[in-house]
Formats: sequence, C-alpha cells, structure tokens
Amino acid sequence: MTWDVALILGIDGLANGAVYLLAGLGLVLIFSVTRVVFVPFGDVAAFAALSLAAFETGRQPATIGLVLTLALLAMVVEIVSLVRRGEMAAIPRAVLGWGVLPAIPCALAWAVAGQQGLPHAVFIITAILLVVPITPLVARVALQPIADASVLVLLIVSLALHFLLSGLGLLFFGPEGSRTLPLASGALSLGTFSVSGQVILMVASAIVLSAIFFLAFERTVVGKALRATAVNRVGARLVGIRPARTALLAYTFASLLAGLIGVLVAPVTTMYYDSGFLIGLKAFVAAIIGGLVSYPLTALGALAVGVVESFGSFWSGALKDVIVFSLLIPVLMLRSAFTRHPEEEAEEIDQ
Repeated sequence: MTWDVALILGIDGLANGAVYLLAGLGLVLIFSVTRVVFVPFGDVAAFAALSLAAFETGRQPATIGLVLTLALLAMVVEIVSLVRRGEMAAIPRAVLGWGVLPAIPCALAWAVAGQQGLPHAVFIITAILLVVPITPLVARVALQPIADASVLVLLIVSLALHFLLSGLGLLFFGPEGSRTLPLASGALSLGTFSVSGQVILMVASAIVLSAIFFLAFERTVVGKALRATAVNRVGARLVGIRPARTALLAYTFASLLAGLIGVLVAPVTTMYYDSGFLIGLKAFVAAIIGGLVSYPLTALGALAVGVVESFGSFWSGALKDVIVFSLLIPVLMLRSAFTRHPEEEAEEIDQ
C-alpha cells in the first residue's frame, strides 16, 4: 500500500465516518432519553433515499402510504388511551397532532410527485420532511405503551419493528435498488488525486450538523430539557419536564437526522429497502464505543468505524463488515474491565 492509496482510503473513511457520526448521534439521542436502542433508524434513512429516487423519476413515493397508515394507527392508539383516562377534551388535539400534522408532508409529497420542472432542492427537502413523522409515529404505536419496560424488552420490540419496517419497505418499494443524482458537483484537487464534491458535502454536513446539535443542547431550552431527561428522568419529571414529550422530541430529531443521512448516502451507493440496516448497525458500533451516552466519544467511534471499514475493504472486501464489527470485542472488554458492576459494589458494602 502506497501513501497515495492510504490517503485515498482515509478520505473515503472520513466520508463513511461522517454518515455513521450522524446516525450514531441519533441513536445516542434516542437511547439517552428513552432507553431504547432504536434498531429501525437505518430503515428510515433508506426510506428517505428511496423517496428521493422516486421524486427524481417522476413517481409518487410509496412512503406516503406508509406514513398515512402509521398516522392512522397512532391516532387510534392515542384516542383509545385518552378515552381510558377519561380525557375526552384532549381528543381534538390528538387528532391534530397524530393525524393531521403527519399528513401535511404527505400532501406536499403528493403535490410534488411528477413535477419534473421543480428544482432538485424541493425534492430533497420534501423527501426529508416525508420521513420525519415515521419514527415518532412508530414510537407512539409500539414503544410508548411499554416505556417503563426493561431495556432488554425495549430492544426486542425495537428489533421486531426493524423487521416489520423492512418487510413494509419490500412491499412498498420492491426489491429494486435506486441511486439518486449527486447533491454536489465538481471536485477538489489535492496533489495527484481529487476529492469529489459529494464527499466534501458529506463531511461538511456532519461537521455543521454536529455543531448545531451541540449548540442546541447547550443553549436552547428544548436541548436542556432533553439533556435533563437523559441525566435523570425522575428529577426531570419533578421540575415539570414531561418525559413523554421529550421522548417525542428525541424521536423527531433522530428521524430528521435519518432523513438527512438518506439523501447524503443515496448518490454514492445504491439503496435498497433493507440497506439502512447495515448503516444503523455500524452506527451502533460507534454508539457502543461512546457507551451510548457520550456524544464526543460516539463521534470518535464513528470516524474510527469509517476508517476501519475503508481500509478493511481494501484488504478484503468480503470481510470488511466482519472487521468493523470485530471492533466491538475489545471495546466491550475494556468497558467491562473499567466499569464497576453491581455485584462488586454489593460485596464492598458487605465487607
């Protein structure tokens, strides 16, 4: 391997790491606020990519039907919950929040579909907005009713949701893959080789969005409420923060990140209905490196996963995923060695 090849692989790894960084931030956000390892995160990204491809080819994206179906289910679940609690006056608000609001991006997508004369940016924004309701709706139907269950139960349900959404993706989009138009043209020359504008856009987007993410958590009231819920759910409830509402915000922000990932990845790789699973799984490796709580460590883990994947594909394309997932072994061993276990604390108390 020459230095030129190593530099090319390093830049490719940074581009992959930028995607895993955004996905890892979304996973950590959801887990820290709700204790849910949201496995279907990558499926939402795949739906955004496939929706954008449908817009570009003049077709109506099947995501519209998926979102409307989920909105109907979520609205019914919310109304039944309100009736059981005797809060009949809140039903109109439930219809507005869980039925009407998710239908707005669907109406926009229906109006945009087939309009080939529109700017490409309109298709991109519409595809992202179309998938934003998916995660909150899925969470309302399947995860919020069991919000107080153990982490293992929530993980099992989340895994089941992935298989459900993957099957629905096959039903709605079919087995054919799609690739969208590049979001950025041109290239930046660096000596004997060049970096495409798409790669620069991916890395720049990760940096900018991470900075916005940090500022939102540090400077805004909503960000502080999310952070308070992540640190202490009981304490947040005592000061007037509703965990259910912060969970809804976390799912919404994570869904927005998934939509952005989908439109960033679609021009550089062919996306299928189940392509998002590997994206989410590799981002989960990055999140594990960060302990599912640390955003800076998750960012470093994402970059490490991207670089390892890039160099691993150079040495053995068939084993690159095995090499990436092998990172979990030393990370888990180190965390197990340096983490105090409950049984060890109990022994110290007895002594």
